[in-house]
Amino acid sequence: MQTRIETHRTHRPKNWLVVEEPIQLAAALNKHAAKNVCVLVDCLTLWLTNILMLDDMTVYEKERDALLKTLPALQGEIIMVSNETNMGVMPLGDLSRVYCDEAGRLHQQLAEICDRAILTVAGLPQILKGEPI
Repeated sequence: MQTRIETHRTHRPKNWLVVEEPIQLAAALNKHAAKNVCVLVDCLTLWLTNILMLDDMTVYEKERDALLKTLPALQGEIIMVSNETNMGVMPLGDLSRVYCDEAGRLHQQLAEICDRAILTVAGLPQILKGEPI
């Protein structure tokens, strides 16, 4: 995983500000989102994993609710990347099932409040909601 992270870092434009916030995403967005600024969140499912590994659903509920409340009020462009996890076989493990269920709910809640939702398959964007890019 460290190698993947380093590869991502080396491919980023030098002028990007990078904030690595594993838990308090809403607070980080509040701090960095602004008019004429584009914020890329990469990725929501990793953020979800970080929180679920704390083994305290109240932290997730608090952070999820903060994100859902914060997003509509933010200025600028916010792009959120996530992984679709519920299009295959449901895993047997308890934590894996909680992860898939919560990822599905989070995606639905975000799609409801966001202007655009795009599912990308084989590099091809499928517009689920909103105007084409």
